[in-house]
Amino acid sequence: MTMNERKTIDLEQGWEFMQKGITKLKNILEGLPESQITSEEYMMAYTTIYNMCTQKPPHDYSQQLYDKYRESFEEYITTTVLPSLREKHDEFMLRELVKRWANHKVMVRWLSRFFNYLDRYFIARRSLPALNEVGLTCFRDLVYLEINAKVRDAVISLIDQEREGEQIDRALLKNVLDIFVEIGMGQMDHYENDFEAAMLKDTAAYYSRKASNWILEDSCPDYLLKAEECLKREKERVSHYLHFSSEPKLLEKVQNELLSVYANQLLEKEHSGCHALLRDDKVDDLSRMYRLFSKIPRGLDPVANIFKQHVTAEGTDLVKQAEDAASNKRADKKDVVGLQEQVFVRKVIELHDKYMAYVNDCFMNHTLFHKALKEAFEVFCNKGVAGSSSAELLATFCDNILKKGGSEKLSDEAIEETLEKVVKLLAYISDKDLFAEFYRKKLARRLLFDRSANDDHERSILTKLKQQCGGQFTSKMEGMVTDLTLARENQANFEEYLSKNQSANPGIDLTVTVLTTGFWPSYKSFDLNLPAEMVKCVEVFREFYQTKTKHRKLTWIYSLGTCNINGKFEPKTMELVVSTYQASVLLLFNSSDRLSYSEILNQLNLTDDDVVRLLHSLSCAKYKILNKEPNTRTISSTDYFEFNSKFTDRMRRIKIPLPPVDEKKKVVEDVDKDRRYAIDASIVRIMKSRKVLGHQQLVMECVEQLGRMFKPDFKAIKKRIEDLITRDYLERDKDNPNLFRYLA
Repeated sequence: MTMNERKTIDLEQGWEFMQKGITKLKNILEGLPESQITSEEYMMAYTTIYNMCTQKPPHDYSQQLYDKYRESFEEYITTTVLPSLREKHDEFMLRELVKRWANHKVMVRWLSRFFNYLDRYFIARRSLPALNEVGLTCFRDLVYLEINAKVRDAVISLIDQEREGEQIDRALLKNVLDIFVEIGMGQMDHYENDFEAAMLKDTAAYYSRKASNWILEDSCPDYLLKAEECLKREKERVSHYLHFSSEPKLLEKVQNELLSVYANQLLEKEHSGCHALLRDDKVDDLSRMYRLFSKIPRGLDPVANIFKQHVTAEGTDLVKQAEDAASNKRADKKDVVGLQEQVFVRKVIELHDKYMAYVNDCFMNHTLFHKALKEAFEVFCNKGVAGSSSAELLATFCDNILKKGGSEKLSDEAIEETLEKVVKLLAYISDKDLFAEFYRKKLARRLLFDRSANDDHERSILTKLKQQCGGQFTSKMEGMVTDLTLARENQANFEEYLSKNQSANPGIDLTVTVLTTGFWPSYKSFDLNLPAEMVKCVEVFREFYQTKTKHRKLTWIYSLGTCNINGKFEPKTMELVVSTYQASVLLLFNSSDRLSYSEILNQLNLTDDDVVRLLHSLSCAKYKILNKEPNTRTISSTDYFEFNSKFTDRMRRIKIPLPPVDEKKKVVEDVDKDRRYAIDASIVRIMKSRKVLGHQQLVMECVEQLGRMFKPDFKAIKKRIEDLITRDYLERDKDNPNLFRYLA
């Protein structure tokens, strides 16, 4: 038969044939006894549709078939699917729905294959919804819209049962929720609006009920354990049957109800809150607290705040203990600056170690906790103890570690570690320049009197300080250490010079340490009238030094010198280790038996204060090398002195100490002076670059520039500005007195 002679199929006849195929398909889906659709039947159905769509008008039934296709679904749903769903409830209804949806998808697949020709031409040309979409839309409009609320409530009820510990069919829930997703045909709005929103609301209500009971019954650690467990379970819930996009929303709801709502109550629980956990070192509970509170917005702020308060309180307590111990000592008239301060610094280091470990381990190195620790330590590290500033205490602590015979007996590794920790503490101290000055003074004593235990440690701490505070901070100290090395070489050269020039030998063993003025603390240098024996030494060294350099001027600092002299007493001859000043006093008695105070003063050419100290050390202290008339404990200008030839001691060699001078006042004065220069320099630097600046801004910039070394006082800055105005570096604006101009 040729194409033109093909028999026309009319609509009723053709549809009747299709109806048989559709009925067979329905029977198979309903599980009725029916044979499978064969490929011949499938081909026949496809061909019938093809023919009915390709006939010449008016026998082209494409539009009618497209409508019939939809009506087939509507009829099947209305007569079979909906009644079966309406008669079931809860879990049974869910099972039925899953079965019906699966069947519906099979039916759509088969029918869209039967009617495939429509999809390829008719639908494509008319821009109509595709067959697959039409099939799913029928289910959505007729089934889903009617029962989604019931389905949602049944699902939420099952989820709540599971939360209460009952076993539920998770696979069933997964299949039901897949319907919510699939029915959106690529969009998530049905899942989100018809299910997720209600589920989240129910979750919030569920956990709100739970939390309101737990907060009353449980301690903070127990509550947090439960909260962590709940969050873990909700995460599992998502992986088992909820859509993955629900996870952040679900967890946010749970965190809000369990943590955000009760955050303050939890943290401040009387015997188990954050303070208590820190007090009792509950590391695991603190870690859990960090993990949970880090998930809620600004949740860590109050935790860090409590951490800061706790550390500040512990540190302030250490300061108070040290203060009490010091005042008890004062009452007992014991040495005040000493062991107690060492113990205090040790305890502060231990406190820092402990809480730094907390920051690193419990609080996962979070910047908020680093900041809290820093601020807490800055509070109590800048409080003094017994009149000594923290800067001085730290410098003394280092001195004790680094000098020979210090109170700290440590291995090399322990010394390194301790120095590292001291430098870390220095970061919290605002008066770093004060520390530098105290440290420099003590370093000078260690180096000049050969008290330094180990050069390597001295260099090591300078390297650490340099890293922490910059090269300017340590340049003088490094110069001091280098000076000593050069001085040793110089002494070796001097001894070689003497061995070659026998005539120059002064007859006394002489060791000279040559220092660079700029590096060392400033020392008083008086024109002491040296005894003749010593004058020769000075001359010899000067001659030697001029052979090496012509243009350097030597200034002798006798106050730092020491002498070993032999005292020929009647019981026995003894070696006395004394300062150059003391030696000068004693040598006067080689030529006179008895001298008055004023004679000694005139012959030595020293100040009253110095002579009083010297004579006190030789006639009123432990070793009475001189006898004094009258025999009192104090020195006055009318006293007379004579050599005590009867003096003896069980030792053959004794050291006669000078009463210590309190250097603290001088150090503070020196630092204040340096600060004035630093403020001046800073103001001029700022004004040079800005040319014109308001008072407030100038002060703030100055504080910011100098803050690394010390906290400048606002009054001091104001004073320096006035001074610079009088010295014509700056001028005030004529119209606005708060505005300054730089004068080039």
